[in-house]
Amino acid sequence: MAISFEKAFGMHPEAMLVRDRRAQVLAENIANADTPGYKAKDIDFQQALNNAKSRQSGAMSRTHDQHFNISTSSQYDTKFRNPDQPDTGDGNSVDIHRERNAFMQNSLEYQASLSFLNSRISGLKKALTGGGQ
Repeated sequence: MAISFEKAFGMHPEAMLVRDRRAQVLAENIANADTPGYKAKDIDFQQALNNAKSRQSGAMSRTHDQHFNISTSSQYDTKFRNPDQPDTGDGNSVDIHRERNAFMQNSLEYQASLSFLNSRISGLKKALTGGGQ
């Protein structure tokens, strides 16, 4: 009986990839908080996850060895964020407090997915090795 990793792990691997990319985008925002003209960006996590679900449900399968394996999972739409504060005169739209909070929230959610995956892997390992060790 084959193990289906998609069934065992669900969307958590894809969610971790989206969260990793979002952490990069938020870190860029934080790093450019004092850069004149820099516009804050973000990734719509829910939209990226919905796109991943639709790709997973309608996944293309390779029918021949010479076909390309097409994967678009690393392409997430980054969008400019609407600023919460008025322009300070330099055109920068980064709110450092908002970015730090978003970065921390994203980090916590990444850790939650990682913990879930670790527990699933541990459960699969116990099932394969016979359990009580």
